Amino acid sequence: MDSILDSNIQPKAKPKWLRVKLPTGKKYTELRGLVDKYKLHTICTSGSCPNMGECWGEGTATFMILGNICTRSCGFCGVKTGRPETVDWDEPEKVARSIKLMKIKHAVITSVDRDDLKDGGSIIWAETVDAVRRISPGTTMETLIPDFQGIETNIDRIIAVAPEIVSHNMETVRRLTREVRIQAKYERSLEVLKYLKDQGINRTKSGIMLGLGETEEEVIQTMHDLRAVNLDVLTIGQYLQPSKKHLPVKEFITPEQFKKYEEIGLDLGFRHVESGALVRSSYRAQKHLL
Repeated sequence: MDSILDSNIQPKAKPKWLRVKLPTGKKYTELRGLVDKYKLHTICTSGSCPNMGECWGEGTATFMILGNICTRSCGFCGVKTGRPETVDWDEPEKVARSIKLMKIKHAVITSVDRDDLKDGGSIIWAETVDAVRRISPGTTMETLIPDFQGIETNIDRIIAVAPEIVSHNMETVRRLTREVRIQAKYERSLEVLKYLKDQGINRTKSGIMLGLGETEEEVIQTMHDLRAVNLDVLTIGQYLQPSKKHLPVKEFITPEQFKKYEEIGLDLGFRHVESGALVRSSYRAQKHLL
């Protein structure tokens, strides 16, 4: 069987449905000005998200905490891997002030993996949620968390501050997990999502990328696995290669296929399914509160 790393298997040029419109609109222009003026850090800008204009126009933005160097080296991710910097204990206040300044209605907070820390970064996570609640009390939150190596004590800190949505991404199907996510485990991610739900989190969420060589049967099985742990919200998007050093795109999924997965997901009982080529984890995040 060919490895997913086999660069000889390459799709054709990007299809027309992957063309991105430049972000526009009064709200986007205002927020872009604030971000540039105050040097605010959002994943929206640093990740060049294709949905930035739409999300900002609806008052949603994504912030990354715990630095920009990850202890893991996933084959799909453009974040730097290495030895992370010292934890900035003022970061929760800085993030909360940014959210207030930008008048964000719904904030998505994510982070790199910090396997170098005993608490996995969970203390900063909890303090960030608390700071946002204190400084910008009208803002709802989704926390897109790492797996914290499955350590319940660390996950419990997230549960204790009760974000409106807690998300953890599967990223890919079972067969490809070892090559795509390397230090992560398919079953462990499922267990994290199950634990969150069992401990009373109102709304759980996950996301997967397509185009890495998975089959339709494998995608549908992953959807079944996620429903088996009572997951509420699922996002499905197209994987795009961040650089030549990352895993190659093996296939561009058609809009018709994405629509098929959406219909299957809704039939399975997910509250929301966002399925499309340009869908990312935080796409239409504020609507997942409903």
